[in-house]
Amino acid sequence: MPQLLLRGTPIGKIQGVLFDKDGTLCHSEPHLLSLAKGRIEQAIRRFHRGNASESVVCKIQELLSAAYGLNTEGLDPGGTIAVASRHHNLISTATVFCLLGEGWPQALALANEVFAAVDALENEGPCLATTRTLLPGALSLLQALRQQGVICAVISNDSASGIETFLNQNNLHDTVTGLWSAEHQPAKPNPNAVKRLCQLMGLAPAHCALIGDADSDLQMARQAGIGLSLGYMAGWNQPPTLTNYHHLIHHWNDLVVKADPKITHNFSSP
Repeated sequence: MPQLLLRGTPIGKIQGVLFDKDGTLCHSEPHLLSLAKGRIEQAIRRFHRGNASESVVCKIQELLSAAYGLNTEGLDPGGTIAVASRHHNLISTATVFCLLGEGWPQALALANEVFAAVDALENEGPCLATTRTLLPGALSLLQALRQQGVICAVISNDSASGIETFLNQNNLHDTVTGLWSAEHQPAKPNPNAVKRLCQLMGLAPAHCALIGDADSDLQMARQAGIGLSLGYMAGWNQPPTLTNYHHLIHHWNDLVVKADPKITHNFSSP
């Protein structure tokens, strides 16, 4: 069974690795920043149409920024837009509208309008901010794992189409053979999501590693019986605050996969 080494120290033998997507494999911050700002802008436009006062408009900016985790340094890796599913972001947006005086049916309808408007703009003209690029060293990592026969999968709160877009844009279908999205039931952070994905891949959770950038991912991994729970720190401008890890990764080059004493692959950047 292939063994992982972290900065030269053996940390465990594995048959599979489950990766979070945003902020772990994928450099998502530019896209998610654009998404957050677009939704705030569309919300403000709709309240302007309803003759909202300037104080209400300012409150929209303030509350939605806080809900999404948008700040002067970029995105909070623990904010809803970085961690939560589209559905949970929709609910948090509608809740903000309720705080501004809308009834729940109206708030939910308005939130759906805002999300649909931003989706339409993205579909009209994809730009650099909507391209989901790999983080440095991730491709070499995935290729080395594949060479050693390690099965790789993505478990994310993104939609299935969002995960597929990421895999297609980076030509990863040969290296990532399993996925679990927000549309699968149960969705993460339910530990049964991990167990079901492992079952689909024919793997025992104890023989797998899970790598993520959120404490909810790492706690889920531990509760599911994953053998190695690894926190990834380098996916955001602001490093995440993590506590539930077995080990921390600061760059993909920290990891080496070793099939036997004679074969070693370093995860250097392509």
